[in-house]
Amino acid sequence: MGHTTLAGDARPIPDYPQLMGHPRPLWMLFMSEFWERFAFYGMRWALTLYIVAQFYDGNDAGQADASRTYGAYLALVYATAVFGGYVADKILGYQRSILLGAVVMAAGLFMVMVPNHAVFMLGLATIIVGNGLFKPNISSMVGQLYVQGDSRRDRGFTLFYMGINAGALIAPILTSILANKVFGTPGHHNYHVVFAASGVGMLISLVWFWFGRRQLGPVGRPAPEQASRMRMLYVVLGVLATIPLVYLLMDKAGAVAIQWLLSVLFLGVGVMLVIEAIRTGRVQIQRVIAMLIIFTFNVLFWMFFEQAGSSFNFLAQHIVDRNLGGWEFPIGWFQSVNPVAIVLLAPLISLAWGWLDQRRVEPSIPRKFGLGLIGNALGFAVLMYALSALVGSDGTIPLWTLVLCYVLQTAGELCLSPIGLSMVTKLAPARLVGLGMGGWFLSTAIGNNLAGLFAGHVSGASGMTVGSALSGYTMGFWILLGGGIVLFLVAPLINRLMHGVR
Repeated sequence: MGHTTLAGDARPIPDYPQLMGHPRPLWMLFMSEFWERFAFYGMRWALTLYIVAQFYDGNDAGQADASRTYGAYLALVYATAVFGGYVADKILGYQRSILLGAVVMAAGLFMVMVPNHAVFMLGLATIIVGNGLFKPNISSMVGQLYVQGDSRRDRGFTLFYMGINAGALIAPILTSILANKVFGTPGHHNYHVVFAASGVGMLISLVWFWFGRRQLGPVGRPAPEQASRMRMLYVVLGVLATIPLVYLLMDKAGAVAIQWLLSVLFLGVGVMLVIEAIRTGRVQIQRVIAMLIIFTFNVLFWMFFEQAGSSFNFLAQHIVDRNLGGWEFPIGWFQSVNPVAIVLLAPLISLAWGWLDQRRVEPSIPRKFGLGLIGNALGFAVLMYALSALVGSDGTIPLWTLVLCYVLQTAGELCLSPIGLSMVTKLAPARLVGLGMGGWFLSTAIGNNLAGLFAGHVSGASGMTVGSALSGYTMGFWILLGGGIVLFLVAPLINRLMHGVR
């Protein structure tokens, strides 16, 4: 086999040793991502619960603020990925960006253990900045292991995606056991153990990549013009300057101000995409318009989907009957339902698309998005039914209703999220595919921030009740259902704007 050059580079892609039919470095990246996702999801479930326990002395009045903080945190995690990709592409190279991101994330995870609100918020800001350098770039490197046109590339990404979900599945289960069973500490001290375990997971990811990166050869190494150590110094200084800015955004400006900032950034990205499309011609203009319309519905999906770490947490804590024959189902374990459902449903949905395609009735991109919104709505429908008809004498609803909600939402996610990533590469102007992907991440970030604001509304001023949950989730159901129906109705128009892209 001859060498093949990296895109935009004169350096060859090595003839990697193969392991289970794929380049061996894929498995190193798989495990690095597994431990990073372990760290991320291991602490995510505990954030809102910790804020209420530690900084509001367990008073439910803190739920709204905790939800807004959580939404802003997730939103900025997605938003900084746009800038992290630029740093790797233009300044530092992928390997060094990933290593720096891992160090910064680990530092942030240990900082949130400190029982001081300012240090806690600064720790979240540190995690956000580190994640921006790590997450988009390790995913990009997977594609760089394969030559253009290699049919194994999609399967490689599928395996890598399994690493993400394996980490997301195991982390909440293990960190809950560590906190409640192994250490048995009371109250908010449990969450300190969760954050510590997540920090250790991030350190494992760092060490794994540090020693494993030699397998990558030239892939991900800085280009000659990027190799200067001064560039690393400049980026480190940039990181140290950015962390306080993110802290101020979260702690001082708040979720509403972040919403305005993200909206302005999104508008700017949209304008740049339209300007580039104008230079290309009418077909490209209409494709960009179609993409921006779908981005708007993506915001709507994530606004209601991302309740897992906020309002659904408080629902599980106070309103769901978690008693199973004398054993209490841990709150954190609900976070593992989504990755389990992804593993079980993803192959079935993929087969369903193939079966429908053979019969030439596979839904178009906008209709798949519509199905995603409707699947999300059905999850809320289950909770509506439970909160109106299944509330017991103790004021709780059955555990299975929240589990089923997660499963239905996951089915909706699988109809929308993978399709969106593929859509951007097809509809964005050829010279600005990266910017188009940035628009996708920004729309997701806006949705996550709105999710925090929505969760704050559900909890209200004094904490979640059966009545406030029923009212909020009913509103979510009708908005999602309406959005899904609208997408089905306007799908023919969007399809015409897409000019044959499927």
